[in-house]
Amino acid sequence: MTTAQEQQGTTEGLKALAEQAGRDLEDASALEILQWAVDTFGAKFCVTSSMEDAVVAHLASRVLKGEAPVDVVFLDTGYHFPETIGTRDAVEAVMDVNVITLTPAQTVAEQDAEYGPKLHDRDPDLCCALRKVKPLEEGLKGYQAWATGLRRDESPTRANTPVVGWDEKRQKVKVSPIARWTQDDVDAYVAEHGVLTNPLLTDGYASIGCAPCTRRVLEGEDARAGRWAGRAKTECGLHG
Repeated sequence: MTTAQEQQGTTEGLKALAEQAGRDLEDASALEILQWAVDTFGAKFCVTSSMEDAVVAHLASRVLKGEAPVDVVFLDTGYHFPETIGTRDAVEAVMDVNVITLTPAQTVAEQDAEYGPKLHDRDPDLCCALRKVKPLEEGLKGYQAWATGLRRDESPTRANTPVVGWDEKRQKVKVSPIARWTQDDVDAYVAEHGVLTNPLLTDGYASIGCAPCTRRVLEGEDARAGRWAGRAKTECGLHG
């Protein structure tokens, strides 16, 4: 029988491991899913957080990984709301996790000089590629598996998110421990554990990204409606 360690030695083995775990852990708790990831990948596993809230980071802080805390990777695009940076700083200060901040190759000023100002208005896909997708790909190179806060109830494009799946683009295992959670589940966890949340969530924002491309949502809109409003774009490219 092939062991998990042997499977991790090949891309095909990692993919098979991910797909099997997705089936086996479909009904597992978020903590059990994260514990599986830590037990399987150790230091080659990290959690990514947009600092919309610190739910997955908090869950990760409760999972054991030897003596070292779990890495929590944050992508600082240079366009974040101050509240988002403040949430990142608070998570770093109070949670037993190792926060790692990734930055794009160019500052906003350098990007403006090369591509012109407000690239996010003229070509948001390129802006996301430069400031999100490429930095994350570089930052994840040392890991075999990464976790996200994706939930199936957030939008139709995320409805089939597996709790553990295969990230074909990056050739890594992708873990979504709260994929089956609803907003009510998130709210209940936040209340029970006093989890840090981005202050903008109480100011009309339901999904928080870069400031130029994020607005408050209107009554009846889904949580992602405030992202790239008025455009066909619904995802930044990090998740497909």
